[in-house]
Amino acid sequence: MAPRKSLDASKLSGIQKAAVVMMSVEEDVASKIFALMSEDEIKEVSQTMASLGSVEPDVVETLMEEFSNQLSEGAGIVGDLQSTQKLLTKVLGAEKVAALMEDMSGPAGRNTWDKLNNVSEEMLAAYIKNEYPQTAALVLTKIRTAHAARVLSVLPEDFALDVIQRMITIEPVKREVLSEIEKTLQAEFMSNLAATTETDSYEMVAEIFNNFDRNTETKFMGLLDTSDPESANRIKELMFTFDDLVQLDAAGIQMLIRSADKEKLIIALKGAGDPIRELFFANMSERAAKIMKEDMESKGPLRMRDVDQAQMAIVTKAKELADSGQIVIPEGTEEEEQMVY
Repeated sequence: MAPRKSLDASKLSGIQKAAVVMMSVEEDVASKIFALMSEDEIKEVSQTMASLGSVEPDVVETLMEEFSNQLSEGAGIVGDLQSTQKLLTKVLGAEKVAALMEDMSGPAGRNTWDKLNNVSEEMLAAYIKNEYPQTAALVLTKIRTAHAARVLSVLPEDFALDVIQRMITIEPVKREVLSEIEKTLQAEFMSNLAATTETDSYEMVAEIFNNFDRNTETKFMGLLDTSDPESANRIKELMFTFDDLVQLDAAGIQMLIRSADKEKLIIALKGAGDPIRELFFANMSERAAKIMKEDMESKGPLRMRDVDQAQMAIVTKAKELADSGQIVIPEGTEEEEQMVY
């Protein structure tokens, strides 16, 4: 690989100069400076730092004289993703930095699919309904499942069902084809190219169904059941709903109660069936269960949409706890989960 061209101090922008200085000072000093910045400022400076390349000592010296009377030994620096990540970790923590570095690591910053998550479902649906169903299916497999669910719910019913079926059977797409679609989306929504990830198509569609409201889920599952019962059954097996929380053991339910948003839990339980309610109440103290029941009663009538959203939030929290190893969500049927001694 050819070496990067050296920077010319006289031609650097203000943000580039700031990036050079930040890479020149001690990490502890830079960390304190970052701590005073907004998140947008951190992103802008760190993206510039990551793309600096080699900076000659005389350039560093010139810029340091501009900003300060102190010069860190006149040494050159190398701005790259690794050194930027190391510095940012001291300020933001590993998890936040990981997301930020992933955002920067594509050829041009934020990627196309992340950007589409910020496009309203109506706008995205209006765009993809004029595309081939296979193209629409590909686009929806690359965005967040919750957003894909919202897009599908506002698409014409027949088209949406066609797209769902194609998502189930979608094959790997050649890089050049995907690139053309990304370029089109970039032009349409002014976003950037980046890497994509693969996921099991049935799991992905099941996660989308998990994010439908109850009426939309029932509608599309009924349609899919009629047209493709085998796929419908597989998706049902992979779905995890609020009622499936009965699979959790006592320790898992207690952890979920402690971690969940109390207001959402009240609404979620008010719209739940007796078995799931009693499971939660049984894992609370008598006083806490009494207060929870009183709070549920005081809510009065609730819209089903609000109940669905609250139950979805509790399920999402349960999955987060499972992903972090704090609880265990059993997989498979009840019979498969039984222990043999």
